[in-house]
Amino acid sequence: MALAPARKKRRLSPPESGSPETSPSTLVETSDAPSGNDFFANAARWNLEQDYETRPRKVKKKDRENTRLPIKTPEGRVEQLIVADIKEEDNDSWLGSDEEKDNATPESAEVKIEETKVSAKQQILAAKEELARVASLINEDPEEHVGGFRTLAQIASSSNLVVKKLGLATQMAVYKDVIPGYRIRPLGDSDMTEKVSREVRRLRSFEQGLVGSYQKYVNELSKHARSSRCGVSEALSSLATVAISCACTLLLAVPHFNFRGELIKILVTKLSGKRIDSDYTKCRETFETVFRDDEDGTASLDAVTTLTRMMKARNFRIDESVLNTFLHLRLLSEFSSKGSQNHIDRSQPDPALKGKKPKFKKEFRTKKQRKLEKERKAISKEFNEADAIVSHEERDKMQAETLKLVFVTYFRILKARIPALTGTVLEGLAKYAHLINQDFFGDLLEALKDLTTHATSSHDDADPSVEDPSTSEAPAPTRSATRDSLLCIITAFALLEGQDAHKAASTLHLDLSFFTTHLYRSLHALALDSDLEFSARSLRLPDPHALAPSPLPAPKINIQTTPALLMRALSSILLPPVSTHAVPPIRVAAFSKQLLISALHLPEKSAMGVLGLMGRVVKTHGRKIGGLWDTEERKGDGEFDARRGEVEGSNPFAGTVWEGELLRLHFAPGVRRGYEDVERGVGEGKGGGG
Repeated sequence: MALAPARKKRRLSPPESGSPETSPSTLVETSDAPSGNDFFANAARWNLEQDYETRPRKVKKKDRENTRLPIKTPEGRVEQLIVADIKEEDNDSWLGSDEEKDNATPESAEVKIEETKVSAKQQILAAKEELARVASLINEDPEEHVGGFRTLAQIASSSNLVVKKLGLATQMAVYKDVIPGYRIRPLGDSDMTEKVSREVRRLRSFEQGLVGSYQKYVNELSKHARSSRCGVSEALSSLATVAISCACTLLLAVPHFNFRGELIKILVTKLSGKRIDSDYTKCRETFETVFRDDEDGTASLDAVTTLTRMMKARNFRIDESVLNTFLHLRLLSEFSSKGSQNHIDRSQPDPALKGKKPKFKKEFRTKKQRKLEKERKAISKEFNEADAIVSHEERDKMQAETLKLVFVTYFRILKARIPALTGTVLEGLAKYAHLINQDFFGDLLEALKDLTTHATSSHDDADPSVEDPSTSEAPAPTRSATRDSLLCIITAFALLEGQDAHKAASTLHLDLSFFTTHLYRSLHALALDSDLEFSARSLRLPDPHALAPSPLPAPKINIQTTPALLMRALSSILLPPVSTHAVPPIRVAAFSKQLLISALHLPEKSAMGVLGLMGRVVKTHGRKIGGLWDTEERKGDGEFDARRGEVEGSNPFAGTVWEGELLRLHFAPGVRRGYEDVERGVGEGKGGGG
């Protein structure tokens, strides 16, 4: 067995120069080292290649391989995370002088400042591209890119005003597209611990993320919309305009979704102000559209509740156009029950049944047919729930509550006698007359009587002949007392006309003689009014001799002229749709005599309207008043008193229609033809009318 060679020991200390173990230089041969004088002589014998081989080489470091996994960004893109290589500094790099550090600091700061300075135009362009990219990703798959809502909110929080407007508008468009057709409820503790499938968990995560982001967005809209007040800068005012426009669009597009009340508050806050601008008009038109298009009545109830609270808090110091929005409610055409400020009358069953169910003929069906019918009803019920079809009972309940709030508001305004809102309330009551129950009639009629008396007394007190010139330099425009009186009369008779015919004849015992007498007394004053046919839209020059010329107030709810309102009131008294032939003959005769006298003094168009009404009256009541055109058929004794205030005490049958001879010679051809039609109608009425 061969022995292993002995291990060679390495010398740690350098050998002496004369030692034989000293390794020779690689630059010379193995012979003795030459002296310094022989340097150039021995240069030809240098081994240059060997010296190059033994020299240490500088090899370029290979790039490190990126071993990190790809990540998914909040926008939904898959990207490879790139980490910059950190250069290893020399160990003695910290030995640099302090002067070099001081000199390098300002230069690096200037570079950073130059990098962060970006022009506003570039910021807007970059924001547009980013908003478009994120919005497209959300629209493609909202459940997958739910984090994009936060990205849009971050962009909208920019200090750049234009970028902030773009962000608000983009969020509005995205929410309008991705919001589902149902209301999302908050998850309870049991829902969080419940085991559900992956699809359900994913859907719940999307819904909760959507609701949270949408709530923050609505709060931002509310904050920006408050800055639309007087005295703010133009920039903040423009931002408030964008916020209000977004709120209006969302309320119209998704009125069923969460935080509807917050959107309504934004619009109501704008309507509560005194400044009427384009934003004010847009908010009012939005409410009108919501009232017209609301099918279940829930959104209308929330809006009416918020509006009535605002009106009460401001003591009804609002523009009358806000109150006009109640005239666009769908319950005017869909609701069938009667209501008041306290309760709603439900449809009562037939008393003849005495609590029993009505009998009906039962159809014979086999067991199989009954089973199929039951399954068909169950399927139909599921389809209705899936289509979110609102039941009639639920809708009637919502509309009943809305009707009570409307009546409460109207009655409070009537009690407070607010001149700016009187016409609107009276027109609204005339529209809602078919929905007012009998218990509410007494209070309403008393309020209408007070308004009529107050309007007449205020008109008499404001006599220009006794007006003090010192106080008439700058009078405030007031409402026309004549128009308010006519509206009160029209509303009072509309309440009666809105009831059922059999109930109006049997159960209702309303005394409307006050309104009839008031209109009878007002006919002569209306005929002598020189401004009767003028309205706010009429082009006319002011009277130079007037002490205090003031423009006519513009009616915003009922733009009809005063003669048109007069014709409506007279038609309600002389030609009511219910029990037309029950009108007393003395009332028809007294009004006919007064109207023909007034036609001599009225302007041409008003006179033609009065004669047209008289033509319809004589065709209906020809036999009752035919004696006025024939002296041989006079039924009364004494003389006719035109200045008597009561209809019954004027003794109309003691006179004759001598005004007809003057109307035959009227300067207007239309008036002459109108009276000829009246006389022709009298002849027809005597033959078979009345």
